[in-house]
Order: sequence, then C-alpha cells, then structure tokens
Amino acid sequence: MDRRLAMLGLLIVVALAGCGGGSSGGGSAPPPPPPGSGLDARPNNTSCLAPDRTTTTAASIRVARVFPALGFTSPVLAAQAPGDASRWFIVEQAGRVRVFDNVATVTVTSPFVDIVARVASGGETGLLGMAFDPGFASNGRVFLHYTRDNSGQLQSVLAAYTSVDDGATLDPASERILLTVDQPFNNHNGGHLAFGPDDMLYMALGDGGSGGDPNDNGQNRQTLLGKILRLDVSSGTDYSIPAGNRWAGNAHCPTGTGAAECPEIHAYGLRNPWRFSFDSGTGDLWVGDVGQNTWEEVDRIVAGGNYGWRFREGAHCFNPSSNCPTQSDGDALLDPDAEYGRNLGASVTGGYVYRGAGITALAGRYVFGDFISGRIFAHTPGSGVRAPDVLLDSALSISSFAEGEDGEIYVVDYGGGLYRIEDDGGGGSSTIPDLLSDSGCVSAADPTEPADGLIPYRPNAPFWSDGADKARWMALPNGQNVTVEADGDWQFPPGTVLVKNFALGTRLVETRLFMRHPDGVWAGYTYEWNDAQTEATRVVGGKRRNFGTQEWIYPSESECLQCHTAAAGRALGLETAQLNGELTYPQTGRTANQLATLDGIGVLSPPLGGAPATLPAYPDPGGAAGSTAERARAWLHTNCAGCHRPGGPTGSTQDLRFTTTLVETNACDVEPASGDLGIANARLIAPGEPARSVLLARAARRDATGMPPVGSALVDEAGVALLTDWIAGLSSCQ
Repeated sequence: MDRRLAMLGLLIVVALAGCGGGSSGGGSAPPPPPPGSGLDARPNNTSCLAPDRTTTTAASIRVARVFPALGFTSPVLAAQAPGDASRWFIVEQAGRVRVFDNVATVTVTSPFVDIVARVASGGETGLLGMAFDPGFASNGRVFLHYTRDNSGQLQSVLAAYTSVDDGATLDPASERILLTVDQPFNNHNGGHLAFGPDDMLYMALGDGGSGGDPNDNGQNRQTLLGKILRLDVSSGTDYSIPAGNRWAGNAHCPTGTGAAECPEIHAYGLRNPWRFSFDSGTGDLWVGDVGQNTWEEVDRIVAGGNYGWRFREGAHCFNPSSNCPTQSDGDALLDPDAEYGRNLGASVTGGYVYRGAGITALAGRYVFGDFISGRIFAHTPGSGVRAPDVLLDSALSISSFAEGEDGEIYVVDYGGGLYRIEDDGGGGSSTIPDLLSDSGCVSAADPTEPADGLIPYRPNAPFWSDGADKARWMALPNGQNVTVEADGDWQFPPGTVLVKNFALGTRLVETRLFMRHPDGVWAGYTYEWNDAQTEATRVVGGKRRNFGTQEWIYPSESECLQCHTAAAGRALGLETAQLNGELTYPQTGRTANQLATLDGIGVLSPPLGGAPATLPAYPDPGGAAGSTAERARAWLHTNCAGCHRPGGPTGSTQDLRFTTTLVETNACDVEPASGDLGIANARLIAPGEPARSVLLARAARRDATGMPPVGSALVDEAGVALLTDWIAGLSSCQ
C-alpha cells in the first residue's frame, strides 16, 4: 500500500499525558519482535502529543468540578433552596432528587424524594423539572414536573409535594397533581419549572414531539404544547390563572387542551424550550429553544409573545421554507435575541444572566450552552440577533445550568458531575497549530507521511466517509497505555490524539486530529490539504468544498463532538471487537492481528485475556464474512450507535450497539417519535417491510432528516442496500 494512503484516514493519534522516557541499551542487539506481532517494538513518540486546550478571548473562563467525590446518574437539574446556600439539590432523570451539604469535601448524599415508580423515563422523558416555593423555608412546598405512562398514554405532570420533616425530605405521599398534559410523542416535553419575581410558577412544555411539529401545536393557542405557562399556585391545592395572563378570562385547560385560547399561556410558538431563567437584576425571562434542523435560538420572553415555531426556526423560515408569514392571528412573530447554527452546536441549553462577582467580564451577559457540542456561550442582551460569543469548549454534556445563591453559575453535566464556571485568570490563547506540519504528528520531511511515533490501525467495520479512502494511526505518549474496559471499549488517558486522513482517489483532502488534552477534555480539529499536496491548513468553524462533482464537508469543532459522543467514550472505532482483525504494517511489511500486535508491544492494559481467536470481532459490512444480520448490525454500530445508545445525545431511546438484542434496540416495530417522513404506518424498523422503515429511509437521504445528521453529503448506497436486505429478511423482532 502506498505510504501516503496508509496515513489517509483518521490518524488517531493518542497522545497520553505524562511522557516516560524510553531507553535502548548501548550497542546491544535489539530484542526479537513479539510473537505474532506486526511491529518489532512500541514506537517512541515524543512529538505527537495533545497540547493544553485553547482558550478564547471573549472571556477567559474554565469549568471546575465541585464536589468531586460525588457522582450522579443522568442529572438534569441542580438548585439551591431560596435563601439557603447550605445545600445543593440534584435532579436525576429517572425520578430521584438527591441533596447534600454545600461543602467541597462532601462525600455522601441523602435522598430528598424518590418517585421513580411514577416516572416514565428515557430519551427526553423523566423527571425534568423542580421548583422550590418562594416560601419553602416555612411551608416546605416543592413542585415537580415529570412524565408518566397513564394506561398507555404518555403525560406531562405538574405536581406539588410537601416536606414533613422541616425540609429534609419530601413526602411522596403528599403528591397533589395540579395539571396533566397528554403527549402525542415521547420527545419535546420541555419540563422546566421556576418561580418568577412575581411569585408565579412558570412551566415549559415542548410542541409534543415528532419532527416539524406535525400538529402545529406551537401556533395553536388552544393547547398547552409548545408554550410557557404562568400559574398561580399559592393556594396549595390547585392552580389559578394570575392577573395579567393574556387570556385570563377563558376556561382552564387542565388536561392540556381547551375550546378557546388557554388562559395558562404566557408565551407560545416554541419548539422545545429547554431551561429558562429570570434575570435576578432585571426580572427578564430568558429561554433556550431547541431547533429542528439548522438553528438554535435564545428568546427573551414577553407576555403573550409568539416566537414563531413552526413558521420559523430562529429568525429563518421553516414551514413554509420561504416567504413565511411575519405574523399569525394578528400577532407578530418575534425574533430571537440570539441564534447559532450547526457549526457551533445542535441542542441549546438555556442558562442565566450573570450577576455574580467572580467574573467581571461576564457581568450582565446571558451565559448558556449546547448539550451536543459542550460549548459555553455568552450573549449581550440588546445586541441584535446574532451568534453568541464562544467562551469555552467544555466537552461536557450540558443538561442544565444552575445559579447559586451567590450569583455564580454552575454547569450540570449529564455524564454525572457538577461544575462551577470560574475566571481562569488569563487571556485567550491558541495552542492548536495552523499548519499540520507543525503538529508533530507528521514527518518533518514529508507531511503526507506520519511521524515515526504513530501506530497504524484499521477497524473491522469502518465508518462511512463519503467514499473516501482512509488510514488511521494512534500516537501514544511514552509510558502510557490504552485501558481495555470489561465491555471491550477502549479508553485513552489525557494527552491522546486521534488522527485520520481522508483521500479521494490518490488526492489527500483532509486530516483530522482528535485530541484528549491534558485536562482530560476531548476536542477535534481538521486540516485541508493544498492542491500541491505539500501542506494542510487548519479549518476553523467548518467548510464545504467541491472536488469535481463531489462536495466534501470539513466538520466544525462542535460537529466533531456530535459524533464523538461522551456516551460512546469519545474515541470511536477503537474497541476490542473493531481491532480484532489483520493489518499490514507499513513499518515492517508484516501482516498480523492488530490485537496481538498491540498486546505484544505492551500497549494494552490489562493485557489480552486470551488469544484473538477467542475474542469478539465485528464483521466488515462490505465484506463476505458474517451473516446479513451481523453485517447490518455492524454497520449500525459504527455509523449510528455513537449517539443511539444509553446516555446518548438524542431524544430517542434507541440502542443500536452491536451487542444489543434486536428487541432491546427499542427500534424494531416501534413507531418513530421524531417524524414519520410521510411513510404510512411507519416503524423505525418494520420487520419484512423496508418501505415502512424510517431508520432505513433516514439512512437513504442527506437532507435535514437524514442520518447521520452531520459530516456526510453522499448516501452510503451499499450500506443502504445491506440494511434493506436485512430488514426484508426479518420475520419478527426476536
């Protein structure tokens, strides 16, 4: 194989922190190669190492983990009780709230309330919101917003609870349900609750789900879906309509719909408002509204306002796609205060206007983030509809923000931690070189060649990359190893860099470096090769370029993390079953098993527990080995399971990992929750009927509803044919 093509893939350079110096013994003869190994010894890597992360100049911040001894399961909210900074409360999606002392060295939590048995949880469902009554210290009242299964009907529930032990816990038996709203699908449930400065309870509900708001709930004022509600819950037994609500004179909509405009509505035209807050300085209400295909938006809410969905997504036409109206039923469609596109993220998480004392550069700015990209943003109120400033690429799965009683802002990581935003005390700096030749990951004499310290690898089931030829290498810092977990996934310590080169024909078009920085955070960077094939230059923010008739997509930094998810361990394609196959090593010309090679040169920790023949191996979806079902499942594992797995960043409950049984994928004979693409009687996977299978239809298109949603402009025709044959051959979900 041409050496240039051998480097053409995702050169996954894993640069691990803490370089240990290797030594060779004077003039002694080199040791013989390990038995069955494709390499004589582990390469000495001193150049291809992940540097410290870049910081930005908009405001110099960092996120610092607080309460490091504590971990949480799918946390979606953090809060302190009004006027009480002594404790923190963490809401876990499954239906638990945990409480602990606000002491850095705390090691234990206590149960505040557990309603898991009442909650339907998974994807975008679960215990989604909690709000303390302004008088909690004296009345012990707390409000929860969760989803439940009511005889097969998914419902959003607003319920009040009371403490019976001076605020130490909530009594589950004290539940008083105030409001239920039927949900037509299991996504877009909103869920946030908060009391405003007027002591009214505000509640967010999404548009009811599927995709594109098929029932036009956002614009329908006779339903509570796609709205922010304003309720008076001061009676303790029910809710009433507060004065000032636009349709206050109409009959209540206690089950979510009514014959006239619902009086509970405070604002409408929203898709999936995910976290809102009141500015403690001005009282303004800010909300992050998750977009459909292209735009994420931040809205400053006014009473009775129409925020445009589904006519508009952000400030742009959605349905219709052009010449959309500027008003509806006499109400102007209000512009967002800020918006951003898929180059920055794909799922906004609303935050807070900063009123703390620790970061003067953020004073009065709205700080929020993105669940998918992990970016933290700042927006200056009143600066016009524009993209926000990027403060930090946190690489956290930001499910929520929290404001402490001291005004400082905290970040809730869905992966299980709580972080505080802090001033890092420095200005902005860039640590990532503009030229690939300066990265240390390529040969100084010829940047089309890898540096000597890199180890090549090739997954059995490769990711679809628009027909490009790829070659992949890993660069490990000396003295550091790859940790092989019990499930066969591989974890790389800080300093790791994963590199992939892409070629169309014999032409290099792109090199990607995926780095685990010394602080443990992963980030992706991409480089575009020049026409002379002598150098590649870093692309910031993404780019598209035509090569002949083919459009090539250079992903943005945030798009890298949309595929390299935290749930999948960030490093994709590097797991035991993927690398249990042969590779011809350019350094020696020998063909050998990759696991045997990596084990033989001392890369894996712990060492292999058996011969490669006794370990799992995925088949090549485009090869002849393995059954049709096995090859199709391998294709789905590689191309889809990075997101579609437990803890993944989608609203779906699908689990498309290779080892998950078909019935447990939550896809077989299951109705789609994110749109049926116009397919009659659609199922995600309809056994024996490819034409009714939405999973297949999404794989076969590259519009806004296609899968994967980023990074690809061409359909994998062979992959679609494989999925078609597999689904056609299914007789059941067993």
